[in-house]
Amino acid sequence: MGSKSNRSRRYTEEFKRDAVALVRSSGKTVTEVARQLGVSAEGLRNWVKQDEIDRGQGRRES
Repeated sequence: MGSKSNRSRRYTEEFKRDAVALVRSSGKTVTEVARQLGVSAEGLRNWVKQDEIDRGQGRRES
């Protein structure tokens, strides 16, 4: 019990914005940036997708 996968972390909006900006500006993959920041690649990928939607660049899932 108490495994990492069962624990949910909360990140501030500022942290998420900075992480997305790092993905966009670094030329690194989402996986590389996630590893560097110590966050899950899936979570960071979701933040990037949400940012695209917020900017009107992505598509909304129904």
